[in-house]
Amino acid sequence: MRLRLRGGNGAGPAPPRDSRDRAEARMLRLIRRHVRDRRVLDAMRAVPRDAFVPPGLRHQAFEDGALPIGRGQTISQPLIVAMMTEAAALDGDERVLEVGTGSGYQAAVLAYLAREVVTVERVGALRRGARATLRRLGVHNARCLSAGPVLGAPGDGPFDAIVVTAAAPEVPEALVRQLADRGRLVIPVGRRTQQELLLVTRRGERLRRRSLGGCRFVPLLGPGGFSEEDGGSS
Repeated sequence: MRLRLRGGNGAGPAPPRDSRDRAEARMLRLIRRHVRDRRVLDAMRAVPRDAFVPPGLRHQAFEDGALPIGRGQTISQPLIVAMMTEAAALDGDERVLEVGTGSGYQAAVLAYLAREVVTVERVGALRRGARATLRRLGVHNARCLSAGPVLGAPGDGPFDAIVVTAAAPEVPEALVRQLADRGRLVIPVGRRTQQELLLVTRRGERLRRRSLGGCRFVPLLGPGGFSEEDGGSS
């Protein structure tokens, strides 16, 4: 286990401990109905979701829904985080890229399961907040980087798994090039308002795609994503 939790869940009001624990238990029961990987379940139990939620929304932290975190971004619902993590099929020795750090919650879950996580975020305030939260929780195997002119982190690849937390109109070629042979790419693809969650597996120069079901994410903006002129957020 590389994630070392320490201290509390951050400043700000929080529900009473027994109320929090009951809410967290309900969240975990829901996830267990859909996710079978024991290590993923352990990660979802170990990472305190309320540490990544704005103080005024901590009473909703364990509900199965996305919550706003500022700058037009959201923290994904816990079930979708667990499903995307399970699809990445991590066994503990992988290098993982996350596109769209947001609050840092998905990065923390991935860091619990992988050797190293590189996560990129285009919004500076969110990146700095996520980095601070991860440090406070003792997550030392995740690096938060500023998103550059090329989607992902091409200078740090190849990656055994890539998880994208914003929707793209199609599978970005730039991310396929950063995927190691037999690597897995988990990404929502489709229109701005509705997408399909895809698992893309690379076998040499061939790609195999599998649908994991419908979903709705905020749009990925810039290279490989939607035009910023149309509005929205990454």
